[in-house]
Amino acid sequence: MMADEMTNRAAFAVQADYCTAMAAPITARVNRALGRAVSRDSATGRAVIDWPGEPVADALALRLVGGLHALHRAGADAGLSAVFRGEVTEDAAVDTVIARVLTTHDAALLPWLDGPPQTNEAGRSAGLMTGLLHLAARFAMPLELMEIGSSAGLNLLIDRFGFDLGGVRAGPETAEIMIHPDWRGPPPPAAPVTITSTRGVDIAPVDLRDPAAAEALAAYVWIDATERQRRIDTAIAMVRRDGVTLAQGDAADWVEAQLATPQATGVMRVLVHSVMWQYLSPDGRDRIRTAMAKAGAAATPDRPLGWVMMEPNRDLHRHEVRVRGWPSDTPMELVALTHAHGAWVEGLAPPYERRDYVMRGGGSDAR
Repeated sequence: MMADEMTNRAAFAVQADYCTAMAAPITARVNRALGRAVSRDSATGRAVIDWPGEPVADALALRLVGGLHALHRAGADAGLSAVFRGEVTEDAAVDTVIARVLTTHDAALLPWLDGPPQTNEAGRSAGLMTGLLHLAARFAMPLELMEIGSSAGLNLLIDRFGFDLGGVRAGPETAEIMIHPDWRGPPPPAAPVTITSTRGVDIAPVDLRDPAAAEALAAYVWIDATERQRRIDTAIAMVRRDGVTLAQGDAADWVEAQLATPQATGVMRVLVHSVMWQYLSPDGRDRIRTAMAKAGAAATPDRPLGWVMMEPNRDLHRHEVRVRGWPSDTPMELVALTHAHGAWVEGLAPPYERRDYVMRGGGSDAR
């Protein structure tokens, strides 16, 4: 694909519209300014203007905004920080600051274009815990969790988070992080949830022991999302202090290997994932479905198997929480809808939508 300067600039306006829709005016303002202010006066500007790929799909805008946010968090530029604090809002003034920063901090910003944003949102555990409550109510036994697409492992802390989901409490009462989304609809089942272990895998895990990696993860969270900022800073500190069991590897290889290991009697093994299925290859998705179906067919009442997912349904433009448990003939069930970052969760009343679940590349489809 040949570079198209107009298309590449327009990607920042597209991202600004998303930010506006998600109540992030400062990040929207920075994006619009970037679309106007990038120039060939810096290597970063030239890389943006000559971007060879599809800029929206490549998250070009979010790559660069992450770099600018990191500069603000480091206190590297007073003028930029005034923009990020919302003190400078007039378009011409913001454009002037952004244009200057692109040249002044060119060397620091250019590497941010090398890869897509690496995000990890602990708030998504609200959707996952909603699904786990359904399994706990049905099977009434402790859970061991296997997560694919774990990124930096923040959601592997789910056993250390506290939850208030429509008045249903789960997790430690004295948790450092309390997940309390705006709840809509009927609450999930009120069932005791005991998690015996959590382990995960990612194709390119983020090592939060590296201060630069930890700072980059936090910088991708928009400045407007103050609660998310506080939560990710706390979660990063928890991982760095206490650790998580996180491996590097292919999701399908890992799931097949994990399912082949012995399962303790009286413990339910559960595969969990959030906003990652679309990034797997078609073959990888097929292998995981096949492995889970095979293990599900072999599941017994004292060694059951579960599957909880929080994934986008791009056909219906929503994020869905779906659950399945074995041994059972009941197909995957849609039990809740949720905000992409877990700001709200909408519980659904039974009878739940029960359909075989097929997820396509780039999205999901229930049919």
